[in-house]
Amino acid sequence: MSKLPADCWYKIFEYLEDDIHSLYSCILVNRLWCEVSVRILWRNSWNYTNLNFNTLIACLPNKSKEILSKNEITILTPTLKPPTFNYASFCKILSVNRVYYNIERLLINQQNILPRSLKYYAFIVAQEVFQMFIKEISSLRNLIFFPFPYITFSFSLLYPEAKDCLKNLSELRCGSDISAGFFYQLSQICFNIQSLTIEFKRIISNGISDMISVQRNLKCFDIILYDNYSMANIMFSLMSKVPKTLIKLVIYSNVYCTPALSFIANFSNLQELKLSFDLKECFNDFDKLQYAIFSQLQVLKICNELPSDGSLIKFLENNGKNLKEIYIGENERCSGNSLNLAISKFCPMLRKLSTGIKNNELESLKIIFNSCKYLESIKIWCGGEFLSEKQALEMVVKYSQNINELILYHIFTVRFNLLPEELESFFVNWTNRVPQKSLSLVIVIYDEENSLDKNDENIEIINKYTKLGVIKKFKVTDFVDDEYNI
Repeated sequence: MSKLPADCWYKIFEYLEDDIHSLYSCILVNRLWCEVSVRILWRNSWNYTNLNFNTLIACLPNKSKEILSKNEITILTPTLKPPTFNYASFCKILSVNRVYYNIERLLINQQNILPRSLKYYAFIVAQEVFQMFIKEISSLRNLIFFPFPYITFSFSLLYPEAKDCLKNLSELRCGSDISAGFFYQLSQICFNIQSLTIEFKRIISNGISDMISVQRNLKCFDIILYDNYSMANIMFSLMSKVPKTLIKLVIYSNVYCTPALSFIANFSNLQELKLSFDLKECFNDFDKLQYAIFSQLQVLKICNELPSDGSLIKFLENNGKNLKEIYIGENERCSGNSLNLAISKFCPMLRKLSTGIKNNELESLKIIFNSCKYLESIKIWCGGEFLSEKQALEMVVKYSQNINELILYHIFTVRFNLLPEELESFFVNWTNRVPQKSLSLVIVIYDEENSLDKNDENIEIINKYTKLGVIKKFKVTDFVDDEYNI
């Protein structure tokens, strides 16, 4: 193994990206492991600590250090020796905002700077650090840049090295109110962005459409709307620039708006569509979308509020046959028996489902299990007018055919009421199923103090069936966990 090339070790150590302590241990093994570990530790600027920024300051070229000195900015560095590596060159994920705020914190800790002067000094240091990043990074993968409150901050992409740095940029997350010059510069360099996230505010830069129109392989577009004014300005003029290569579209809004959703029909190659609106009025235009055909659509996620049952059912009738995942709303108003029956009728290929079944609609869940024979994961809402934990477990063990993941999603502050003998009965019946499959059981609950795992008898049962291999995974989590709150 000691003769493995560095690229192989890099692939292996990538699995440790979130295990910082293990990566630091690898640094001490030998020179090769040290270099590979350092590359991974430095590739995501979100993970940089104050020590990282001290090191970056030490890496600045002499010209930049002179600029700091002229402005009476002194930042202590870890050592006077030349840096062991070109650390800035290892960065693949660069968050402009994160870097700037960390520089502010570094200055606060090291210098007696008046609050009114802090942003000015941070601006000077940040400009030099970003200039170094652009010049040293050979191929940046992910760039994150949102406007700064109270200050005008920008960094130039006019350096000759910027073309090499950004030509392979694959992911961009930014705000709509960044200067048009920034987007124009990107449009001259970046042609292969695959994932784009834009937060739209009242100000929408003229350069955005230029930047979007030159992309050759845009696959994912996340639109986040924070101002209702922006709706009429972007949907037709801007979306007409988006290439037909798009396969994933996400639109999120927490403000009152009536977006012209009919434009979505232009993207016939969509494989995933997610609409997350906090207000039902945002779906007023969904009636026009219900007749659109998306022959490749596999994932449909409609969070928070829903369009009318009739229009959503018609949409499923036209597009449900190839759907593999459906996530419907996550509040008590986002559930209807007619909608669940439509899912069972029009979506036979489902692998994952999240929906609400009321406690007087058990027959609908039975029909879903009988019709959606490939269903492997289901999230069932529990509490209030929805199923109890006991009802959910009984229906799954009796009627499901291929389920291997069950998520019990508790509505708000509902208390977990499953008795130990009911839990034991479920696992006894699950063990006797043919064919036998290990089960992942996930509890999503508002108050973890009221959860299943707070009962010692329940934990004994969980441990027992985990050792027997009946339970593959058991987890109790809350509504903040993005993995189970889509």
